[in-house]
Amino acid sequence: VQVVESGGGSVQAGGSLRLSCTASGFTYNTACMGWFRQAPEKEREEVAIIGGIRGTQYTEAVKGRFTISRDNTKNTLYLQMNSLKPEDTATYYCAAAIRGTCTFGPKGGWGQGTQVTVSS
Repeated sequence: VQVVESGGGSVQAGGSLRLSCTASGFTYNTACMGWFRQAPEKEREEVAIIGGIRGTQYTEAVKGRFTISRDNTKNTLYLQMNSLKPEDTATYYCAAAIRGTCTFGPKGGWGQGTQVTVSS
């Protein structure tokens, strides 16, 4: 299982970024996929999930601002982030759930992360 993120960067508050994640090594089109983030000195948190029995879910802090989507023809996952806030600053990770589930953990697939920095 391999997932590789891209698209991070630095923006001012109110700006937008789109993260991409290219997946390989597993059956992507039926996999439950997700975006997570980790800010300095904080625990990793779930941002958005798509697929499986969970459908599409967002953490409350990003609802209405972020959109998760996938292109199964390109094995690619996206996270469109609008109206960014300084508190969105974190390293963002793409993840593939453990096969056959919508549970994310060490036995799933994790990317190396991409940094998103939002300045006020």
